[in-house]
Amino acid sequence: MEKRIIECVPNFSEGRDMGVIKQITDVIEKVEGIKLLDVDPGEATNRTVVTFVGEPENVMEAAFQAVKKAAELIDMRHHHGAHPRMGATDVCPLVPVAGVTLEECAEYARRLGKRIGDELGVPVYAYEAAAFTPERKNLAVCRKGEYEALSKRFGVKEENPDFGPCEWNEKTARSGATAVGARDFLIAVNYNLNSTSTRRANAIAFDVREKGRPKREGGSPVGKIMKDENGHDIMIPGTLKGTKAIGWYIDEYGIAQVSMNITDIKAAPLHVAFDEVCRCAANRGIRVTGTEIVGLVPKSTIIEAGKYFLRKQQRSVGVSEEELIKIAVKSMGLDDLKPFVPEEKIIEYMIEDKNRKRLIDLTCKGFAEETASESPAPGGGSISAYMGSLAAALGTMVANLSSHKAGWDARWEFFSDWAEKGQEMMKHLLWLVDEDTEAFNKIMAVFAMPKGTDEEKAARAKAMQEATLYATQVPLETMKASVATFPLIRAMAEEGNPNSVSDAGVGALAARAAVLGAHLNVKINAAGLKDRAVADRLIAEADAIAAEACKLEAEILEIVNGKIK
Repeated sequence: MEKRIIECVPNFSEGRDMGVIKQITDVIEKVEGIKLLDVDPGEATNRTVVTFVGEPENVMEAAFQAVKKAAELIDMRHHHGAHPRMGATDVCPLVPVAGVTLEECAEYARRLGKRIGDELGVPVYAYEAAAFTPERKNLAVCRKGEYEALSKRFGVKEENPDFGPCEWNEKTARSGATAVGARDFLIAVNYNLNSTSTRRANAIAFDVREKGRPKREGGSPVGKIMKDENGHDIMIPGTLKGTKAIGWYIDEYGIAQVSMNITDIKAAPLHVAFDEVCRCAANRGIRVTGTEIVGLVPKSTIIEAGKYFLRKQQRSVGVSEEELIKIAVKSMGLDDLKPFVPEEKIIEYMIEDKNRKRLIDLTCKGFAEETASESPAPGGGSISAYMGSLAAALGTMVANLSSHKAGWDARWEFFSDWAEKGQEMMKHLLWLVDEDTEAFNKIMAVFAMPKGTDEEKAARAKAMQEATLYATQVPLETMKASVATFPLIRAMAEEGNPNSVSDAGVGALAARAAVLGAHLNVKINAAGLKDRAVADRLIAEADAIAAEACKLEAEILEIVNGKIK
């Protein structure tokens, strides 16, 4: 299952005293599951931008602790710097990375803001996606007049913070106020040009950026800039919403680039922006030779780019994650200036636990040998999940072969859609391979719990029932995930490449074995549940899935054998 990951980018009003900054980042890193990605202090701005990622609850805890520490260490009454600011923690945005929507991040931001206000006594303004009013979506409105204006704003109904105290006192004078919000991920990207002209790079940037370029009299590039009735420049919008861009020359590379910030990756996905910059560059006789991503990107950005370029080739997108990343890298020239290392550029790969040993990372031989060893895990539950993943893999293989079959070009998308679904099924079942073993390990961990007192015995008994319930639910999930592969396998038996119909048949056999194997695990683990009503409900659900799997397998094998004859 996809991890739920959000990024937090708090800005602290201290950029000169590294001791203070270190104390703040230390409390962030102490929170379990948090990965500190970047610490960027600025002396002139007297401000430090910190970036860290993790699962939502962990990120909120780390952010709270950081705001708390900053309020203890930074006295805003003595702060001066070039950057606008209103508090010890000036802003604290939450950014969705994987498995979390912007709307969910906005709710997390409001929860965090309320906790900061209630427990720390720091005034909080909710901004951007977390704002309660349209006006406060704009950070500049929340930070109006900066720190120096807070004493006059507090107590005025329209100016009061959303959370925390609305009065100016010794504590709020020291901490100032904090803006907590949610925004989409910002991608910083440079497009490399086969040119050294900054002027031409700027022209391309003006073609595409949302703001566009000033309108000039007569349409001449040197004509007088036209003004509206308020004296503001009249702008001709560019073609890409949610983007900011300029052109520049880079001495290090000896080329000009279009430097872009994509502030709305839904309105302007990376691959769409790339194609549009290429189009506008070509209109000016210039070629984009490659792309340079500055900082990190969410995995979904690269995966969707890979799928986009495969679709343009009318090829199946139901291929491995590694293959999709490779297609994206080569299509956009992400390795033009230096190697693109996914483990160093993709956020999800950056925060993976490199020390965790997973069954699915073993070779086929290693997995079989580990199963055959005296260790009780992996056992039948993990093997069932793995058989289910192989069922999905076989269905996906037939879909991909059919998508690329000569003479079947008009049907590539039909098979591509099935292959894409098959990849997701396979990924989920592979996750269940390790999750089944994790469920077993949770039961084993209970045996290590103390049982000297009545309280310890009660806690141990409660933990055992919780672990046993989970150990029953996991194989039930394997049953559901495995039976879900039958529509894929049936479609491939009926519609797929006839030369691969036997592969679809083997897929059906593997899917049934996965379901029935997991069924045995549901029943044996449910026997240990004291709540018999729950146990009976789980077993009844498992019985129905097992019966359905046998029926579906028989139907598919009839189709397969009919085609073989």
